[in-house]
Amino acid sequence: MSVQVEQIRTGGDRNFGYLCSDEATGEAFAVDPSYSPEAVVDAAARRGWRLVHAFCTHGHGDHTNGNEAFERLTGLRVLLFGDRDARSGIEVAHGARFPLGEGGVEVIQTPGHTPDSICLLAGDALFTGDTLFVGKVGGTWSEADARQECHSLHERLMTLPEATRVFAGHDYGVAPSSSIGREKTTNPFLLQPDVESFIDLKNNWAAYKKAHGIS
Repeated sequence: MSVQVEQIRTGGDRNFGYLCSDEATGEAFAVDPSYSPEAVVDAAARRGWRLVHAFCTHGHGDHTNGNEAFERLTGLRVLLFGDRDARSGIEVAHGARFPLGEGGVEVIQTPGHTPDSICLLAGDALFTGDTLFVGKVGGTWSEADARQECHSLHERLMTLPEATRVFAGHDYGVAPSSSIGREKTTNPFLLQPDVESFIDLKNNWAAYKKAHGIS
């Protein structure tokens, strides 16, 4: 399936929302409409894309605050992990696949930043929410969370094809998007040899950023 992606700066703390369309049919889904649901809906109309699904990558308020408005505008429920789509009966669970044009949208559960964090894969486009940023990873609040995140990153995302495009939930990195291959070779967290080193870098990230001139 060939997909087209529109990245939308929705506001907040450099939040990104997304539209992703199956190129052959124009069927599309939205990701994290957050602060600007109207802009996401307007972009779909401008492109001539027909919205059939909407998802939130996790339950933090800076990602969910636009859900009610989006639902009023489109009639589509914005689905989070554990929700069940009333029309198809499909539950948002790891490995679930929602139909989209000639292909589908696959749900990849990636706990760590939050227990309910998910990434969404359609064609060669991966929407990573706050699990993976360009050159960085999502914040965690305990060692157990960090261990979960490390597992999610290596076992569920870094196993994808290197050409897979990465679209994160915030513009926190050196570029607005990346790829799995680029993150494998440049992201300092993913270059750590083991989980203990990953956790150590998290604990000392401020000092690392200063030493390496990272904003």
